[in-house]
Amino acid sequence: MSEPKVPMDFEIPDNHVIVIFGATGDLARRKIIPGLFHLATAGLLPERYRIIGSSRAASAMTNDEFRSYAKEAVKKFGDLRAEGEHWLEFEHALSFASAEPGHSGDLETAVKLAETEIGGDVRRLFHLAIPPEAVPGMIVMLGQSGLNENARVICEKPFGVDLESARKLNDTILASFEEMQVFRIDHFLGKESIDNILALRFANRFFEPLWNRDHIRFIQIDVPEMLSIEGRGAFYEETGAFRDMVVSHLFQVLGFLAMEQPVSLDAGPLRDEVHKVFLTLQPIDPSCVVRGQYDGYLQEKGVAKNSQTETFIALRAEVENTRWKGVPFFLRSGKCLAQSRQVITIGFEEPVMRLFPMDESSPGWRGNKLVIDFADPGSIHAQFLAKEPGPLMHLDSAEMTFHYKDSFESAHRLEAYEHLILEAMLGNHSLFTRSDGINRLWEVAAPVLNSPPPVERYAKGSWGPASASRLVEPIGWCLK
Repeated sequence: MSEPKVPMDFEIPDNHVIVIFGATGDLARRKIIPGLFHLATAGLLPERYRIIGSSRAASAMTNDEFRSYAKEAVKKFGDLRAEGEHWLEFEHALSFASAEPGHSGDLETAVKLAETEIGGDVRRLFHLAIPPEAVPGMIVMLGQSGLNENARVICEKPFGVDLESARKLNDTILASFEEMQVFRIDHFLGKESIDNILALRFANRFFEPLWNRDHIRFIQIDVPEMLSIEGRGAFYEETGAFRDMVVSHLFQVLGFLAMEQPVSLDAGPLRDEVHKVFLTLQPIDPSCVVRGQYDGYLQEKGVAKNSQTETFIALRAEVENTRWKGVPFFLRSGKCLAQSRQVITIGFEEPVMRLFPMDESSPGWRGNKLVIDFADPGSIHAQFLAKEPGPLMHLDSAEMTFHYKDSFESAHRLEAYEHLILEAMLGNHSLFTRSDGINRLWEVAAPVLNSPPPVERYAKGSWGPASASRLVEPIGWCLK
């Protein structure tokens, strides 16, 4: 990735001390540390900043060890080389301090030293890249130590495992932080293609008038994965595909797709409109849900021998408002499936009068489709019918395509985590989830959590249980 140029009208964040809790973990190594280096190289970090890695004392490092660790992380997972002037400047800003509930002294000292080195007014940003069960204790520690002053905190999903735990977690957070200090991160919302849904709808006259029940027959949000649980059996047993993907990610994407036009793109109006969608999203009917488990899951490390945890989920959701009443939203995700994709398919109604002969034997939806591929770097495909060349009036599928990688200079692209960390430093909540929205989504999920359908076995490399196909009849899954 080449070095981006900062747009002339871009606001640079205030001077910051950034603390990464869980700095020795997988998320920090793969995403956060390489992402911060990319932001630094792009000129998008503050003029003066310090980055403190932190973990429990048992995993503590020296400053030099952390700098070497960060360099290896950037080499392995970053798009830029950890060398030259940019790396030396970034490396100089790195240090390490252990911290855990009841033992915050080392971190307090490190933060105060970093603020002294920066000088003047300095904001604090705490990124909690730690297991969910560790979050409440660290939040309490930040409050008791006074580190929560002039600070913002990024919280990773999952935000609880049900409504009760989500409320309890939120109460713990709000005892130490104000709501405007809290940034609940969902990396799906940091993707360029998800942001582009807003531009696609509200900046283009020829899409928004069609974005309703009169013209759209269905919407599918499809995120299959070829990967297995990859050694995360203990985590997956506590979550499953429904909590991990649908409640945490796909419902958020649905909110962006279904929202009304906000009066502005500021955080307040934007999140208000998304929340209105959540309020009209009906509790999921367990009879409209298919849960699956791939062959071999029970042999994974950390998985109970009689586990009923789903590794596959497909469901039908309904938004009960005047724009969307009667339009089904089909959501699907799972592990060990035939492809790894992140796709939204918007299927439009067919013409009232069919003038042209159609091949009825052809499977799948024959109407127009708008396909948004939101796997980085992303693309948009408009699929329509056109006449085949020749003497007969035969129709065939045609396509108009927009690719991010071909349409814009790739230097300006930020990965989702980079984008969201930057927005948190700027104090912009637009792409972060609200506590009331999270609580509402757990209410929507409650019927499935309370009365889950039985899991059905499916073969690795397939599209999941056969009953998932029946869920979308007669339309069929567009991705297959």
